[in-house]
Amino acid sequence: MDLVNVLFVMVATILVFFMTPGLAFFYGGLVPRQNMVNTFIGVFFICGLASLLWVLVGYSLAFSGHGLFVGNLGALMMHHLNLAHLLPDSRIPLGLYALYQMMFAIITPALFIGAIVGRVRLPFLAAFIIGWSFLVYYPLVHMVWGGGILQYLGTLDFAGGTVVHVNAGMTAFALSILVGPRLDRTLRHDNQALVLLGTSMLWLGWYGFNAGSALAINEIAVQAMVTTTVATAGAMVAWQALELIFQPHVTLVGTCTGALCGLVAITPATGYVTITGAALIGIGGSVISYLFVRFIKPRLKFDDTLDAFGCHGISGIWGSIATGLFATHAVNSAVLHNGLLYGGGWYQLLLQIGATVITMFYTLGMVWILYRILSRLMPVRMSARDEVRGWRSEIAE
Repeated sequence: MDLVNVLFVMVATILVFFMTPGLAFFYGGLVPRQNMVNTFIGVFFICGLASLLWVLVGYSLAFSGHGLFVGNLGALMMHHLNLAHLLPDSRIPLGLYALYQMMFAIITPALFIGAIVGRVRLPFLAAFIIGWSFLVYYPLVHMVWGGGILQYLGTLDFAGGTVVHVNAGMTAFALSILVGPRLDRTLRHDNQALVLLGTSMLWLGWYGFNAGSALAINEIAVQAMVTTTVATAGAMVAWQALELIFQPHVTLVGTCTGALCGLVAITPATGYVTITGAALIGIGGSVISYLFVRFIKPRLKFDDTLDAFGCHGISGIWGSIATGLFATHAVNSAVLHNGLLYGGGWYQLLLQIGATVITMFYTLGMVWILYRILSRLMPVRMSARDEVRGWRSEIAE
């Protein structure tokens, strides 16, 4: 056992868990006061539900077996696993790796809550997250990280571009359409201090998300910390510049949103790209997301309340594809085919495009099927009275 690596991954695990309450603050500060508790609970209750699901069946479906699309049920309740077994490269225990991956299973469904805040019932949301975990999240983890088809083909996703952000973004897009718009589509940001606090917590936690995915204290972890910082800074400044051009004044919400877009965009590429590549990925993600949110989304007329798709989906798609442009073997020996802009030809770029498109349409299809089933079994939306007044329940009180 490498005790230094064990401590590093333990800290990274704590940081990734820290992101979920950070996301609750971020989303909670963006909504009207009457929806704040609703939003807090909608994000934070996932910590318990997703953790139990991961131990019960999630790890098994994600990392057991050798299927092309999903694992098997050989490790239900994590039985028959030697949790003290050391991973060959990092020399950390399997149990610690499973715990680290559990944090990803918590934060990913929390991301798409921002698209539907203030209008869905908690029982429906819980049932949807359970079904979505089985049908969407665990299979994607297996396909990309667990020995499935996308990993076999050579897809690069260092810390969750397809698995987390494209997946959550497309889920947000589908749910915002299927659930329908709010009765009152005006949006007041009633507590911008919470937005800033949540953004700071997310940025801090993202170092565990990205650098922690190296699973060891090495040059790749250092590279991931540097590229995460540069991409986020570039995206923040780019969003501020766009606000000056089109508004023209800089806003706190816009500044925080720009930083978030940079964090999302760099996630799949963070351990594979140079500092220059990271800056371009971060700036590109911010520009594309800003243009989508400001000019394209109003024409589409769907109610993605807190721009979960506009930020996580759009920046995630860009980051996943851009990995095929900027990845280089000089940074990480795991890159077998350099990106297009580093002399590797079209192979990695086309592979990244294909993996991204597969993730998008697979997620859309599964979410549509799951929603249609659940909507026949239980009510989806709050009553009009509760939606206007804000969610009230014994849990919320």
